[in-house]
Amino acid sequence: MDTEKPPPRLPSLGLDELLAELQVRLQAVLATRDRVNALFDAVVAVGTNLDIEVVLRGIVEAAVSLVNARYGAMGVIGEGGRLAEFIPVGLTEEEIGRIHHWPEGRGLLGALIRDPRPVRVADLSAHELSSGFPAGHPPMTSFLGVPIRIRDEVYGNLYLTEKADGGEFDEEDEAVLVALAAAAGVAIENARLYDEARRQQRWLAASAEVTSALLSGADVSDALALITTKALDMSGADLVMLALPARGGEVLEIAHAAGEDAHDAVGMVVPATGSASGVVLATGQLLTVADYSHDDRVAPVTRERLTLGPAVLVPLGAAGNVRGVLTAGRRPGAMPLAPAAADMLVTFATQAGIALELAEHRRQAERVAVFEDRDRIARDLHDLVIQRLYATGISLQGAVGLIGSPEVAGRVSQAVDALDETIRDIRTSIFELQARPQARPTGLRSRIVEVADEMTGLLGFAPTLRLDGPLDTGVPADAAEHLLGALREALSNAARHATASAVEVHVRAADTLSLTVTDDGTGIKPGGRRSGLVNLERRAAECGGSLRVAGTPAGGTQLEWQVPLPDSVPQG
Repeated sequence: MDTEKPPPRLPSLGLDELLAELQVRLQAVLATRDRVNALFDAVVAVGTNLDIEVVLRGIVEAAVSLVNARYGAMGVIGEGGRLAEFIPVGLTEEEIGRIHHWPEGRGLLGALIRDPRPVRVADLSAHELSSGFPAGHPPMTSFLGVPIRIRDEVYGNLYLTEKADGGEFDEEDEAVLVALAAAAGVAIENARLYDEARRQQRWLAASAEVTSALLSGADVSDALALITTKALDMSGADLVMLALPARGGEVLEIAHAAGEDAHDAVGMVVPATGSASGVVLATGQLLTVADYSHDDRVAPVTRERLTLGPAVLVPLGAAGNVRGVLTAGRRPGAMPLAPAAADMLVTFATQAGIALELAEHRRQAERVAVFEDRDRIARDLHDLVIQRLYATGISLQGAVGLIGSPEVAGRVSQAVDALDETIRDIRTSIFELQARPQARPTGLRSRIVEVADEMTGLLGFAPTLRLDGPLDTGVPADAAEHLLGALREALSNAARHATASAVEVHVRAADTLSLTVTDDGTGIKPGGRRSGLVNLERRAAECGGSLRVAGTPAGGTQLEWQVPLPDSVPQG
C-alpha cells in the first residue's frame, strides 16, 4: 500500500521583495510616462501662442513645472554677451521689488553664456564660478541651466533653482529641460517672425497715416502729435516725447508727448548744447541711454521731473536736416527696447521727417501759387479796372461844363470825387496784394498778433486784442517766449473746452508782464482735465510769476498769467 506523499514545498523566492521591486519599477515607468506626457503638453503649449512675451514666460513656467523647481527664469542674451532681458517665475512682486538689479550675465550665468552647455550644480554658493546674488535676492542652492538655441544662434538660457523636494537636479531633469529648450527655440523663432511681421505692418500703417495727414494739408502740430502717438504704439515704450528746436535753436522744447505722465513732460525746455537731445539734434544719430533718470548726459530738468529707465533718443528726419528728437523710454527697472524696435523707430522717425519736409515744400509751392494769383489780380485791377474808372471819371468831369443845372453838375462832380476815392482804395488794395509778408515777425506785438491769427481757425473767430506798454522794447526774450507759449495754450484751451463765441486778450508790460484771457464760454467744469493749466503754471513758475483762473459774472472764464519784469524796463 502506497503511502501518500506530502505536496512539494515552494522554494523561498523572496516573493514580497520581488513584488515590491516590481511595484517600484512600475511606478517609475508610470512617472516617466506622465513626465513624457507633461513634456509633450508643454511643447504643444509653448508652440500654440505667437505673442513673444507670452511664449517666453510660458516656457519658463513649463520648465518649472516639469522638473519640480521652485524658481525659474529665462535670460535673453543681448549685445556683447550680456543679458538683455530677464524673465523670472516663482518670485512675488514684493520679492522682485527688493532685488537691487537683475543678474547681468556674470559668474556662473556668464560661463553658461560663453560655453552654452547644460550645467547642474548642487550648491551655488560652493561653485567656483559663483559671483553671489544681487542685494535683496532670495537665497538659492541647487541649480540647473540649459541653453536655448535658434538654429546656430544661442538666444538665451533657461535657469532653474531650488528643487522643490530639497534635493538636487538629476540627469533626467536635465534631459527633460534640454528637450523643452529645443522645442522652445522653434517656438521663439516663430514668435519672433510673427512679432517682426506685426511690427513691420504697424510701421507701414503708421508711416502711411502720417504721410497722408501731412500731404493732405493737416495742421503740422496735429501731425507731430500723431507721430508721437504712433511711435508709442509701435515701440512698446511707456513714454514717448518729441522735442522741437525753439528760441532760434538755443533750446529744445518738448512740444508733444504720449504715454505715462505725458502731461508732465509737455512744455519742458532743455538746452540744445550739453544735453542728450541736443547731441542727437546735432549729429542725427541714435543715442541709447541705460538709465534716463540718472544719466549725466540728460538735462537736469528732465532727469528730476521724469522717472524713466532705459531709453532711446532718435532724430526726427535724416542727418543734416533733423527737425526734432523723439525720446522713447521705459519705466525704471524695465528691460530696454528690443534692438529691432529701436531700429524701426529710427526708420519711422526718418520717414516722418522726410514727410514733414515734403509737406513744407508743398506749402511753399501753394504760397507761391497764392502770390502769383495775387499778382495777377493786382495787375488786372491796375490795367483794367483803374483805367476804366479813370476814363469814366475824365469823361464825367468833361461833361460838367455842358450841364446847365447847377444841382446836376454838383452831383456829377460828387460822382467824379467818389470815383477818385475808389481808385485810391483800389491802389491801396493793389499794394497790399503785392506786398510779401515777413518771414517772421520780430517784435513781440507782431508775434502776439501772429499767434492770435494762428488760433483764429481753431477758435472759429478772431480774438479781440488789447496790447499796452513797451512790449517790443521792454520784455526779455525768455519772458516773451513764455508769454507766447502761454497765450497759445490759453487760446487752445478756450477753443477746445470753453465753447465760447468771444475771447478777449489783454497783454500789458509794466512792472509785470501780464496776460489776461477772458471768454464767454461755459466756465471751468469741476473735475475736468487741468493738464493745460499745469503747463501754464509751470511757465509762470519758471519766471517767478503766477497764474489765476476764475469764473466771470457772465459764466465764462478769466485767466490771468503774469511774470515780473526787470526794474530797468522803460515805460511809455
